[in-house]
Amino acid sequence: MNLSVLFVMVMLYTMCFQVLKTQQLQVGFYRTNCSNAESIVRQEVERAFFFDDKGIAAGLIRLHFHDCFVRGCDGSVLIDSTPNNVAEKDSPANGISLRGLDVIDRAKARLEAACRGVVSCADILAFAARDSTEITKGIGWPVPAGRRDGRVSLAAETVALPPPTFNVTQSTQAFANKGLSQKDMVILLGAHTVGRSHCTSFSKRLYNFSPTTSQDPSLDPFFAWFLKSQCPLDGQGNIDPNSVVQMNRSPNLQDNSYYADISAHRVVLTSDETLNSNSQTLSLVNEYASNNTKWLIDFAGAMVKMSKIGVLTGTAGEIRSNCRVINP
Repeated sequence: MNLSVLFVMVMLYTMCFQVLKTQQLQVGFYRTNCSNAESIVRQEVERAFFFDDKGIAAGLIRLHFHDCFVRGCDGSVLIDSTPNNVAEKDSPANGISLRGLDVIDRAKARLEAACRGVVSCADILAFAARDSTEITKGIGWPVPAGRRDGRVSLAAETVALPPPTFNVTQSTQAFANKGLSQKDMVILLGAHTVGRSHCTSFSKRLYNFSPTTSQDPSLDPFFAWFLKSQCPLDGQGNIDPNSVVQMNRSPNLQDNSYYADISAHRVVLTSDETLNSNSQTLSLVNEYASNNTKWLIDFAGAMVKMSKIGVLTGTAGEIRSNCRVINP
């Protein structure tokens, strides 16, 4: 381990202890009662990434984000719907776009076999997001653990998730509602450097932008042509809801290319493009576009901060035996 990486790890450990100790979260929470917890989760993430789908890493990072922004980081995004309740995962904001649920299921099954009733689903999500960042060449962080699982999951509450159509003011407010700054927002949106997007998330920019123009004029023309080739209209003027495009040219690599793409007007989502429209966010975009290491370090710190939103600790909530179902 070189000195720069060691320095980053020391900084992140210090941050974790200082910021989260009052919430009863701690690094190494399972050291005595389930010592293999983090390694089991990592093994399942690596297995999925290397043998099934490299895009799963982006999916797991996003899954943690979607969990934390609704009811806090309590694993509620994992709960299945019932005949009497439509859960978060089945809301229009999530729908077919959530990935990585099977990875969490496999990790949970192994953890229950090794340490029954000990490791929460919420912590599994936090570990998997960290591992996914590292596996895509980002900088990992020590995960403060001790979250407990919530018992409520309501599709209606996913309105807290900032949609890809938000402008910079709306996105800033959505993050502020969760105690995150505008800088945190710009940093965390950098997760869009990995993964893919459904064409339906940005098709308005290509075909129906406004009453006076079909195409968003802020899009780089060649990039717009490319997106149309990947997201064509059918004979009825519709787009296949399952069609996807890569978020950028290196979809399995955590790097700062996302910020360079913003400057070049080559990002697919409106919420990303509008970072160009605000002097404060544009300044951060330019800073991270020119300094990959700084963004990697700041991303790790922002993920730690996000992972403490609304956590349940102590005797609150429960430790679900099945991440998809609340305990009887």
